[in-house]
Amino acid sequence: MGRRWKWLAASACGLAAVACVACAPLLTFDTLVPKDGDGVRIAKDIPYGDGPRQKLDIYAPRDTHADGMLPVIIFFYGGSWASGTRAGYAFVGRALAAQGFLVVIPDYRIGPDNLYPDFVQDGASAVRWTVEHGQVYGGAPHAIIVSGHSAGAYIAAMLAVDERWLGADRAAIKGLVGIAGPYDFAPFDVAASKNAFGTWPNPAETQPVHWAGAGDPPSLLLVGDADKTVHARNGQALAAKLGAAGVPVRIKCYSGIGHIGMVTAIARPFRYRASIVADITDFVSSVAPAR
Repeated sequence: MGRRWKWLAASACGLAAVACVACAPLLTFDTLVPKDGDGVRIAKDIPYGDGPRQKLDIYAPRDTHADGMLPVIIFFYGGSWASGTRAGYAFVGRALAAQGFLVVIPDYRIGPDNLYPDFVQDGASAVRWTVEHGQVYGGAPHAIIVSGHSAGAYIAAMLAVDERWLGADRAAIKGLVGIAGPYDFAPFDVAASKNAFGTWPNPAETQPVHWAGAGDPPSLLLVGDADKTVHARNGQALAAKLGAAGVPVRIKCYSGIGHIGMVTAIARPFRYRASIVADITDFVSSVAPAR
């Protein structure tokens, strides 16, 4: 890593720390950090619903033709179910698109005006839109990986393991990639979970571990041993439940990586810290190979 590259990495890391409080929008980070040239945004502000936050952006490999054959990764960002914008995650879209995938990054409704299950319902709507329209942009509509970081990983997990949200369209989900996700956090004892879930009458049914079982898609659960926001035990609990039901599941723990570091490691200057991009690429290629 050259001197200029190290300076950019250090500057981006410092700005990310300032911009992020429990996964707040990474707009400053995204603006500064160098991005993958082989991944490009091919569509912006596409509505998947009628609401102002029900829009998505799409990324693809630079030289891909719209032949409807690319595996699709739908990535939900974090933000404690109360903040976030897809505009801060171009670095994720371009990084994963550069690996040969079509990447969809939706916004979704957030608190305090929208609580559980609004954000899960929006996630389901984004998946349905992708099943219906993904092929127009070069994606395979029945080879979808739901993924996300933190609160976004929660949304992805609920869509993967809880059949209430997608019905027959859940068959299009070929895998789950959860990055530093909360999957087993009831009773609600921190402000983020209290605010988003505290009024729901049955806390257990809001938890991915409650629904996980036989027939769920293969899963890759990524955790950091230095994550003090969403402890690694969340991933371990979901992995245990899936594994006991015979679902192919892999959990990987990265040494010395904290909560924000789990998503910033997707950016080019930080990949030396954790092999997250390579691990996601290997997993997606195994469960939804390109045709």
